[in-house]
Amino acid sequence: MTPTAATRRAPAPAAGTAHRITATALRIAGVVARRALLLVVLLAVVFAAVELLPGDAADAASERGESAADLAARRHLLGLDRPLWERFADWMTALPAGDLGTSAQGQKVTDLLADPLPNTLVLAASAFVITVVSSLLLGCWAASKPGGRGDRIVSHLSTAAFAVPEFVVSVSLLLVLSLWTGWLPAATVTGGDGRPATWTMLIMPVLALAVPQTGWNTRVVRGALADQASAPHVEAAHLDGLPPHVVLLRHQLPGAVPAVATGLATSTGLLFGGAVVVETLFNYPGVGSVLAGAVAARDTPLIAGVVMSAGAVISAVLLAADLVRHATLGARA
Repeated sequence: MTPTAATRRAPAPAAGTAHRITATALRIAGVVARRALLLVVLLAVVFAAVELLPGDAADAASERGESAADLAARRHLLGLDRPLWERFADWMTALPAGDLGTSAQGQKVTDLLADPLPNTLVLAASAFVITVVSSLLLGCWAASKPGGRGDRIVSHLSTAAFAVPEFVVSVSLLLVLSLWTGWLPAATVTGGDGRPATWTMLIMPVLALAVPQTGWNTRVVRGALADQASAPHVEAAHLDGLPPHVVLLRHQLPGAVPAVATGLATSTGLLFGGAVVVETLFNYPGVGSVLAGAVAARDTPLIAGVVMSAGAVISAVLLAADLVRHATLGARA
């Protein structure tokens, strides 16, 4: 080969790398755009759903004996006499600047969520960490002895855990850990900073959220590992005489990462949904109580602000799962 030909061929690997980086960036941009569009549609549905509820924010704030003129004046002050699409457009226009609008009580939505949202994020993140660790440990333990007693026990327990709603788990924890034993406080007491006074007040709400999702994700992990058990490289590792735990951790588990990441990312939305119920039962100072009050008051900007905040977090986790899945599949290819 002549030096000239070698020089011409040398940049090829760099060009291939640049092409893969560009393709990955375009794929990520497409995923972000789709999730942003989905969030916009969800917010539009929220505005429409609140509009279809009986009454509005002006009616919810009205007092006995108030005249129709006073009610009309309040409705005009809140902008409720404007078309729905116009109110939604104004709210969406202010959103890129971080403005979530003004509540029916005249307060900034961002100020109303400044304390409850971090509390909910702490609650959901703690439950998510417990879900990840527990489901991986249980799923790997069950997969290490397929068809054995441990595998059957984990399968039955995980199915039962996922089938039990969060409010049933919450009530059971309250009965056992609070009313019967007195080990933990039944309700959350907040300190001067608006957060739980002690970390022990987080235990039952976190467990109430984590138990159902651990059951679901344990089955996901177990199923993904079972699918990988018949892969050629896994069978070759067994034939090479590698210990079963080495085969499981080094050969089966990496291949199961895309399915596991997808299952865990899906649980994020379920954790936020369950938090509304759990926070109400444990009097936890999160967005659950804020959302319940906003629905009762027909406070559309506040409801949309809660949905937007939760949707942004869920979308970020789903995007991370997409990146993990893409990176894993790319490395295997």
